[in-house]
Amino acid sequence: MKLKELINEHLKTAMKSGDKVRLETIRSLRALILEFEKSGVNREMNEEEELKLITGAVKKRKESIEQFSNAGRNDLAEKEEAELKILLEYLPQQLSEDEILSEITRTAGEIGAKSKEDFPKLMPQVMKAMKGKADGKVVRNLVEKYLGMN
Repeated sequence: MKLKELINEHLKTAMKSGDKVRLETIRSLRALILEFEKSGVNREMNEEEELKLITGAVKKRKESIEQFSNAGRNDLAEKEEAELKILLEYLPQQLSEDEILSEITRTAGEIGAKSKEDFPKLMPQVMKAMKGKADGKVVRNLVEKYLGMN
């Protein structure tokens, strides 16, 4: 099922259940999809674009949580966390640190990355393989750790 159809189904369910946070979150995703459609592309979203849309929304929520927490606005941070949990349901299963490390090791072996000078070669390759399956900050930290940068 395409993301748009899935979102519309979940929107109806959220409206019937009265779950305001879920409804608001799904509406925001739907708005992003409509924005894409009206951008003049004249085609349906492909899987990669759907993934990019959702990961962008997830990243915004994570940044908001951090900013609200730093400002002492725990009420707003909690709301963003609730929205984040809902958005994560639309992403593929996230990989564990061990799974990410094994992918880093495999990719590093393929391209011959051994030192911190190889970071610019290794990081993009690993992120390409991890697309939507792992948080970029976690991957970056693990790549740096693997290459002995910190």
